[in-house]
Amino acid sequence: MYYFDNAATTKVLKPAADLALKCMTQMYGNPSSLHKMGLKAEEILDSARKSIADVLNCEQGEIIFTSCATESVNIALFGSRKNSKHTGKKIITTSIEHASTAKCVEKFEEQGYSVVRISPKDVENFSKSLINEVDEKTFLISLIHVNNENGLILPIEEVAKKAKLKNPNLLIHVDIVQSFCKMPLDLSKLEIDLASFSGHKINAPKGVGGLYIRKGTKILKRSFGGGQENNFRPGTEAVPAIAAFGVAAKINRERMDESLKHYYLLKNHLVSKIKYNSDIYINSPAGCAPYIVNVSIRGIRSEIMLHFLEQNGFIVSSGSACSGSRKSGVLQSMGYSKAREDCSIRISFSTQNTISQIDMLVDAIEQGQKKLIKSC
Repeated sequence: MYYFDNAATTKVLKPAADLALKCMTQMYGNPSSLHKMGLKAEEILDSARKSIADVLNCEQGEIIFTSCATESVNIALFGSRKNSKHTGKKIITTSIEHASTAKCVEKFEEQGYSVVRISPKDVENFSKSLINEVDEKTFLISLIHVNNENGLILPIEEVAKKAKLKNPNLLIHVDIVQSFCKMPLDLSKLEIDLASFSGHKINAPKGVGGLYIRKGTKILKRSFGGGQENNFRPGTEAVPAIAAFGVAAKINRERMDESLKHYYLLKNHLVSKIKYNSDIYINSPAGCAPYIVNVSIRGIRSEIMLHFLEQNGFIVSSGSACSGSRKSGVLQSMGYSKAREDCSIRISFSTQNTISQIDMLVDAIEQGQKKLIKSC
């Protein structure tokens, strides 16, 4: 099997898995305990927190651990509405958000909040449109950094800076799940208050995520218990998963530049292989992240091509894993037709993928075209 669904989840790195196992079988103390084993567990948490803070160039105290990015988003968004500085009830977001953000925003809407969803058909007009919507009633902007379906990169630095100039009291949350540890992010230089991210997208285990809360940002605490994670996520921390998260973050940070070069090499090769096929359309234009490529094969529905490729040894996706078999509408909101979205597949790379694997994948897609079109 050749795995091309790394935007959904990734293989755990061996050093991360080894440390997780050691934390489960040898260093298994509770980090809240005062004895030697508890203090060792606390040291492991501090080390992981530092590794993640180093990736984002922020303070260790600005990082809290959660169970996943979805929980991080919920803490950030629902906590934001009770910030004492904000009296308005307006939220600005995009039409291409991951379900974790989109569903939270829908709940706000049900409760009478005003929601504006900007469709980023092109980045320049997206920025202008979003900034034009900012007013004194806006208390929250929530946007994805790298879209999980086609890799579109939104200009979070520009949007955050201009939005804060218009309304210094609003909060800005960014979903950095698909950019964390894959492209440089310096939160010390960005006007971002909250950022959510995940472990299993960067070769750590499932069941661990993170939330950046800028120092001085006041949001409502929604859970109560022993006071862990600065009272934002009380409960005994999952030390093995967090330890592995820290290791994976450190390794990915160290090889980020090299990895990005590899991703561009793979994407450019994939595009060069399919650009002469008039029945394959690329839905990830220039400027998108190099590790996510979305294509449509004319006349063949996503799930049919997906299963054909799986039978021939290739794992790809038909879109966001959190949407299941349902189409999210992301591509349509970016100006692509429904027919094109219905025939789209997502190819997402890891550093383990190779040029020869790309060649075999394209060959399999073209074999599928010949076979599946005839059977339609």
